[in-house]
Amino acid sequence: MKKVIFTLAATLTIGTTAFANPAPHESVNEGKQLVEKFQNLTRNNIWEQKEKVDLQFNTFHPQGMTKVGDLYYMSSVEIIEKTVKYAQPQNGYDRTAGKGVGHLFVFNKDGKLLKDLKLGEGTIYHPGGIDYDGKSIWVPVAEYRPNSKSIIYKVNPETMKVQEVFRPNDHIGGIVRDRKQGTLKAVSWGSRTFYEFNEKGEVLRKSNNPSHFIDYQDCENAGKDNMICSGIAELPQPGSATAKYELGGVALLNMKTMNIVHELPITLFSPQGHVVTRNPVFLENTVQGIKMYAVPDDDKSSMLVYETSVSKK
Repeated sequence: MKKVIFTLAATLTIGTTAFANPAPHESVNEGKQLVEKFQNLTRNNIWEQKEKVDLQFNTFHPQGMTKVGDLYYMSSVEIIEKTVKYAQPQNGYDRTAGKGVGHLFVFNKDGKLLKDLKLGEGTIYHPGGIDYDGKSIWVPVAEYRPNSKSIIYKVNPETMKVQEVFRPNDHIGGIVRDRKQGTLKAVSWGSRTFYEFNEKGEVLRKSNNPSHFIDYQDCENAGKDNMICSGIAELPQPGSATAKYELGGVALLNMKTMNIVHELPITLFSPQGHVVTRNPVFLENTVQGIKMYAVPDDDKSSMLVYETSVSKK
């Protein structure tokens, strides 16, 4: 979904607070190439699986992912007590708060866990889609229910220091920093609402998502005033009251207008039968095309790596 390769200046030291010194974010030219290639993707593109990296830790329910150098940062929610829907809404909520723990995992190319940051407080324990802006990793953590509240954090990948930035009055399910304007683009529960915040948490813009193709789960800056979002829609299966078909997809959005520039379905499925864009996804520019990383399964997860060639029209 999203991005280009960064380089890391030093090796991570386990057991200390000093990770590595991340290099500046991708060049303008490389971001432009990623956007141009994305716009030439179609349903006919063949995604070839290149790697399957088994993650050597309990991933719980992964949510968002980004890459800094050779390290992967992935948000996840550990559910201790599931939410339960009310028969009738209570105090503006449609369900109980449940209980859980928010995580930001750091792991290497072999799937080895290097760091586990706990994020959130009280009923705010559900991290969402994350973004790296070349300096900080932005992580929203929300209540596990719509129309609730959130905390927006930024994490320094060099020191792994966590800083609370602001608290929106809604469930924020994904966030992206506009590196040019310095503002933050965000999506609500099911991505039905788009937000634009400044770093004080003031709402600069709020609009409805015009697309009902998929709900965005993870978004990230793609350069050239664009962001790429991935996600899922659960559709009913004929003849079954409970079975669902997972429709996956990716979309390129203009960050200025939040209009969709290009979108397409993704029909790749995991070993557990989940569409690969179910939760954490990011895209990376390659010489011949685009590389996609995804972690669609819960608990005993694998990072699936695909590549596709892209020809200009």
